[in-house]
Amino acid sequence: MRGFRWPPPPDGGPRTWGPGPGGPRTGRPALPEPETELVATPHGVHLEQLVTGTGDPVTVFAHGLGNGIATTRPFGSGVAGRKVFFQFRGHGRSDAPPGPWTYLDLARDLRAVADLGGATRAFGASLGAGALCRLLLESPGRFERLVFFLPAVLDRPRGEVARERLTALLDAVDSGDASVVAEVVQVELPTAVRNTPAGWAYLRQRLDQLLRDGLAQELATLPDSVPVPDAKALAAVTAPALVIGCVGDDLHPVEVAEQLTAALPHATLHVYDRPGVLWTERADLRNRISTFLDG
Repeated sequence: MRGFRWPPPPDGGPRTWGPGPGGPRTGRPALPEPETELVATPHGVHLEQLVTGTGDPVTVFAHGLGNGIATTRPFGSGVAGRKVFFQFRGHGRSDAPPGPWTYLDLARDLRAVADLGGATRAFGASLGAGALCRLLLESPGRFERLVFFLPAVLDRPRGEVARERLTALLDAVDSGDASVVAEVVQVELPTAVRNTPAGWAYLRQRLDQLLRDGLAQELATLPDSVPVPDAKALAAVTAPALVIGCVGDDLHPVEVAEQLTAALPHATLHVYDRPGVLWTERADLRNRISTFLDG
C-alpha cells in the first residue's frame, strides 16, 4: 500500500493499485447529508438535527467526538420507525456555548433531543455512548432499549492516545487546510480502504463538513471528563441493552465495553475481532442493531 495522498486522484481513487479484488471499492459508511434543522432546547442551546422515517417507535442517535449526523446515519439504516439524528454542542451547526463542557452537558443535549422527538430508544456511539450513560445515571428508566457502539470511557478518563488524536483534529480543522485535515481524518479508515474510491468518498464528505462547520475548541477538555463517577451506579438501568466493542481499537478499548456490559443488569455484549467494523462488518452490524432495537 502506498502512502496517503492529497488531493485525491481526479476519478476518486487509483485504478492500478490498492486492495485486491476482495477489498472494499464501493460504498461508504456515511450517507449524503440532507437538509437539517436547528431546534431550540430547554437549556438554551440550539442543536442541529435530522429526522428520518415515519411512525413509532422513535430512536435517537448520538454520534462520536468530532463526527456527526452523516457518520451516524448508517447505524439506523435498518431500524424501523422514526429516527432522530443530531449534532452535539460544538459540532456542525449546533451552538457552542462557553465551556468547559462535561458529559453532563452532553447528556442535556441528548435528553432534550430525545424528549422533543418523543424517543423511546437510544443509540450512542463512542462520545454518544458516554453521554447516554450520563443521562441514564439520572434517569435509569428513560428508554426502553439501548445500544452502545464502541464505548470509549466510563468512570476513568480517556488515555493519551485519545487526547492526542482530538488535539490533532482540532488543530487541523482550525488551520483550514484541507490537506492537513485529510491527513488526520484518514486515520479513521482501515488501511485497506485508504486510497480507494470508497475511502476518498468518505474523506471528501468528512472534509466538506469539518471545513464548512468546524469544531469548537471547548471539546478539547472532554477527554479528561468521565460520564459516571462509578460504573456501579448504572445498576438501576432497567432497559435491555446491546453493547458493541471490538478488539484492537486504541480509542475504544474493549475493556470499556466489557465493563459497561457488567454494569448494566440487562446487557448483551458483542465483540468484533478487528477495528473498522463499519467498513468490514457493515451488513452484520446493521442487522445486529436493527434486530435488537426492533425486537
